[in-house]
Amino acid sequence: MSTPPAVLATADIQKKITAGDFAEALQDIAGLLAIDPQHGEALYMAAVCYRYTQQYDKAQDCLDSLMGLPYDRGRVYQEQGHLHVARHSPDKALAAFANACQLNPVLVASWKNQHRILQAMGRPNEARQALAQVQRIQALPRALVAVTDLMAQGKLLKAESICRKFLRANPTHVEAMRLLADLAVQFGALEEAEFLLDSAAQFEPANTQVKIDLVGVLRKRQKFAAALDKAQELHAAHPDNPQLTSLLAIEKMQMGDFDGALALFDAVLEVLPGDPVTLTSRGHALKTRGDQQQAIDSYTAAIASSPWHGEAYYALSNLKTYRFSAEQTRQMLALEQREELTPASKVHIAFALGKAFEDEQDYARSFEFYARGNWLKRQQSNYDADKMSEELQAQQRFFTREVMAARTGQGSAEGCAAPDPIFIVGLPRAGSTLLEQILSSHSQVDGTLELPNILSMAQTLRRQGRDADGAGYPWLLQEFDQEQLRALGEQYISDTRMHRQGAPFFIDKMPNNFRHLGLIKFILPNAKIIDARRHPMACCFSGFKQLFAEGQEFSYDLRDFGRYYNDYVTLMAHWDAVCPGSVLKVQYEDVVANLEEQVARILDYCGLPFEPRCLNFYTTERAVRTASSEQVRQPIYRDSVEQWVHYRPFLQTLEETLAPTLSSIKG
Repeated sequence: MSTPPAVLATADIQKKITAGDFAEALQDIAGLLAIDPQHGEALYMAAVCYRYTQQYDKAQDCLDSLMGLPYDRGRVYQEQGHLHVARHSPDKALAAFANACQLNPVLVASWKNQHRILQAMGRPNEARQALAQVQRIQALPRALVAVTDLMAQGKLLKAESICRKFLRANPTHVEAMRLLADLAVQFGALEEAEFLLDSAAQFEPANTQVKIDLVGVLRKRQKFAAALDKAQELHAAHPDNPQLTSLLAIEKMQMGDFDGALALFDAVLEVLPGDPVTLTSRGHALKTRGDQQQAIDSYTAAIASSPWHGEAYYALSNLKTYRFSAEQTRQMLALEQREELTPASKVHIAFALGKAFEDEQDYARSFEFYARGNWLKRQQSNYDADKMSEELQAQQRFFTREVMAARTGQGSAEGCAAPDPIFIVGLPRAGSTLLEQILSSHSQVDGTLELPNILSMAQTLRRQGRDADGAGYPWLLQEFDQEQLRALGEQYISDTRMHRQGAPFFIDKMPNNFRHLGLIKFILPNAKIIDARRHPMACCFSGFKQLFAEGQEFSYDLRDFGRYYNDYVTLMAHWDAVCPGSVLKVQYEDVVANLEEQVARILDYCGLPFEPRCLNFYTTERAVRTASSEQVRQPIYRDSVEQWVHYRPFLQTLEETLAPTLSSIKG
C-alpha cells in the first residue's frame, strides 16, 4: 500500500524542522493548510516553526485552532508549555506541562520541564517527583511507552495489539499487564481486567499501584465487598498513606458505610487540611446518604480551599436543587478564562456555569456553557456514531421473529427460568431513576444500581467471537445450546446477588441494556423489561446538559445524541415486533400527569400487588447514586417536563436530527 501524499509531505516538513529550515517548512505547511485549513499536524508543525522564529502570536493562533480539533491534546499542551517558556511565563508554562502529563503521562519533555521550572521556583519536593516520573518513563520498555502514548491518543486497538505482542514475549511483565488491564476496562472487558491485575498482584505482591488498580476494577464490576477487602489490606499495610486512606473511604461508601467513610475522610483532612479532593469526595458521601446541606458545606469548603478545583463547583450544580450566588458565578466566569485550568476542571466549570445561568433564566448564556462543556468532552472522546448505529442494526438483523420464537417462545424458552430481574432500560435522563424508586419502594423488590453485568457479558461475547476469528456477537449465540444459555443466565443471577437484600425481585436499571434485550431474553426469558421513555427533545437536551461520569459518550454532541435516540426508538420498535408484549413502555410525562394510574400499570405488569408506599416513593430511604438523586427524594414535580422549550432556539440541530422520531409522535 502506497503512503498518502499528505503523510509524505508532513514527513518531509518534519525533516526540515529538525534541520532548522523553518522558513521552508512554513512554506510547505502553507500548502497543506491551503488544501485543508484544519490539518491538525500542519497546524502543530506551524506552531513549532513560529515559536522557533519568535512569531509568538502566530504560534498561539495555531495552538488555539488545534484546541478545537480532534488532535493529540497532550502534545498541544506540551507545545503550549514550550511557547510560555519562550515568552518567559514560567507559571503558565508549568500549568501547561502539568496538563500535558495529565493527558499523556509519558511525555518526557513535559516532565523534564516541570522538574526544571519547579527547581527554579524553589519547590524541591515537587521537582523530585517530576524527576522520578522522568526516570520511571526512561526505565520502561519502548514498546510500553508507545502503548501508553497510543492510549492517550485514543488509538486503543493499535495499543492493544502492541501490548499483547509484548506480553507474549514477556508474560510476567507487570506494567504490561497493568496497561492491558487498563485497555480491557476501556473496552468494557472488566472480567479480563480483573484477571490481569489479580495475576500481576501475585507476581509482584509489593506493587501498590497494581492493587489500587485492582480495587478500581472490582468497584467497576460492583464487587464492593471484594474491593473493600483489598482496600483494607492496602490501608493496613500503609496506614499513614492519605491516598490509601481515601481509597478505603470510597470503598466503605460503596458498601453503604457512610459513617465509616466520613471518619476516614476526616482522618485524611487532619493530615492534609483543606485538601479539595478529599472535601469533594466527602461531599459525595454526604450527598449519597441524603445529607444535602452538609454536602453543600463540604463542597463549598473545597472551593474555599482551592478555587481552581472545578469538580466542587460541578458537584454543587449536580445537586440540581442548589443555586449559585452571584459572587460564585462571577468567580467561575473569571476562572473559566484561565488557561491554567486542568482539562477536567474546564469541563466541570463549563457545566456548572450552564446550570448557574439556567437558574437565572439566561438561557442563551446557559446553552453557551453547556455546549462548551460538551464540546470539550467531545474532543476527548472516540465515539463513532456510525459504528454505534451498525451495532444496533446488527441486533435487528440477528434477533428476528423466527429466531426469538424458536429460542424464547412459549414451550421453547431456554436459559435460566428465574423471574427475579426487572430491567429498566432506555436513555439516561428519561425517568429510569424515578421508576426504580417507585418499584424499590415495594416490599417485594430490591433496588440496586446500574448493574454492568449484561454490558460486560455482551462485551465478553463480542471479544470471544473476534478472538476466535469466528461469528461475531450476536451471531455466535446461534451456536449456544440450552445449557450454555442457562449457564449465562445463572451467572447473571449469581453475580448480582451481592446487591440484593432478600426480596424475591430486584431491579437492574442500566439504561444501555436496551442494546441487548435479545441476549436478556435468551438467557433470562422470564425477566421483566420496562422501557423508560421520555419526549425526544426533553430527553436528549436533559442528557446534553448532564455531565455523565462515563459510558454515555453519544451525549456530547446534539447530532450524535439525536441519532442515538432515533436508533434506540427503532430498536425498541423491533423488540416489540419480534417479542410482542414482552416490554412495558412507560412514558415519563404520563407518570407525572397520573402517578397512581401508571404505578398500578407497572405493578400489574410485574405481577406485584398494589402497595400505597409506591406512591410515596420519595419517603423511601436508600442510597441513590445517579444524577437524579435529589429529585427522587421529592414528590412528583412538573417543572422539568417542558424545560427544554426554553432552549428551543438553540436546538435546531437536535430537532432536525430527531425529525423522523418526532414526526411519528405527532402522527
